[in-house]
Amino acid sequence: MITDRTHNKQLPNEINLAFKELKVLSHLRKAGIVKSFGFSCSYLFQLIFCLIFENKNWYRVLESNKSMDLPAKDAVYRFLNQSTFAWRRFLLFLSSYTIAKVTRLTSHHRPKVLIIDDSAYERNRSKAVELLARCFDHSSQKMRFYKGFRMLTLGWSDGATFIPIDFSLLSSQNSQINGISSAVDKRSSGYKRRIEALQKATEQIPYMIKRAIEAGVDASYVLMDSWFILPSVVKGITDQGLDVIGMVKNLKQRYIVNNKRVSLDQLYRLAKPVAGKKDILRSIQTTQANGVPVKIVFVRNRNKRSDWLAILSTDLTLSDQEIIKLYGIRWDIEVFFKTTKSLLKLQKEFQGRSYDCLISHTTIVFARYIVLSWQNRCSIDDRTLGGIFYDMCDEIGDLDWAVALQQLIELIEDIVNNTNKKIKGLIKSQLQQWIDRLPSYIKAYLPISVCES
Repeated sequence: MITDRTHNKQLPNEINLAFKELKVLSHLRKAGIVKSFGFSCSYLFQLIFCLIFENKNWYRVLESNKSMDLPAKDAVYRFLNQSTFAWRRFLLFLSSYTIAKVTRLTSHHRPKVLIIDDSAYERNRSKAVELLARCFDHSSQKMRFYKGFRMLTLGWSDGATFIPIDFSLLSSQNSQINGISSAVDKRSSGYKRRIEALQKATEQIPYMIKRAIEAGVDASYVLMDSWFILPSVVKGITDQGLDVIGMVKNLKQRYIVNNKRVSLDQLYRLAKPVAGKKDILRSIQTTQANGVPVKIVFVRNRNKRSDWLAILSTDLTLSDQEIIKLYGIRWDIEVFFKTTKSLLKLQKEFQGRSYDCLISHTTIVFARYIVLSWQNRCSIDDRTLGGIFYDMCDEIGDLDWAVALQQLIELIEDIVNNTNKKIKGLIKSQLQQWIDRLPSYIKAYLPISVCES
């Protein structure tokens, strides 16, 4: 019997090179994502990974001419629905290894930060999805309720490259539509992630940062939006040796100035105006009510010129300009959310109902972004992440016939070199006549030596 090994060559050249450089499949095995029989997890992972670059979903692929060489629908969904696979470990291995490679390309003086934020993971047309909840989108553009999850994400950035490290799809205990399935093994990693989904975001942030630090991720600051800048969260992060920079809202937090507890409005009036800076209004060093020393910089609100915004920093050695510049890196995670949803089909590619399927597919989407980020960092041109995505789509679209044609020409060349001169001349003559009649766009994929012979 002849073993079919074609699935090992399914990756295009650029993605295959990135897989080898980042050791993606090695991290998959290291995380324990393996099978004892049937299609290997490496093959199924590569198959799902490349779907987006073919501009097809799994349903359309099964309807295509390639369906005879592909696993059945059940094999793929069993892979995605497996609750014993440690997808968090795989993502942590892959991201930490990639960050280490990126760090070697970065100056030691360049600041490296962790960024925490959440985004809406919508499943508005779903009814039976496990742990589905009614959530509220607090972004200023929407301000509406939706069915789905809150995707709490931790990422790393050096100002040029963003790498996702960890995430949690948060449900709700009060607004929950569906509960946890009773068929899930309570000893599995999938069940542990279900329990985490019912926790608050502020409870999970310190543990996410701790896992990243233990994995060897190099960072000095943690950037957060105003929704997560709470005294307890700030103290929990600073206790781990990292500084916090984030926007502060005027809520019930109190700051200590001259042994008096004051609000953020009162703190603004006590702060000294900054001279010579157009958008930096005031700054002051103070202490939170829990004893954490902080520096708060008040800047002008560009959307409302009569108002101000407050940026907090636990690193008192930074200047006002440095604090604002570092906080600006937080926008990288917003670009990440936009890219994963619009280009990488985060919410729409697979419509699984189990919580394990949501976790596994989200991890694969994050792995796609890591590969694209690495390609973008190594690229010598100025292509954006979206540009690289479309280039890879074009490459995969041309992959099958182009590679097959080159292999055919190379095979004929090997046969010609092992024959006598008379037969060699006849084969070369016939081959050249065939090449001359080919369209120019096909000739471009032929080896140069053959076209010139």
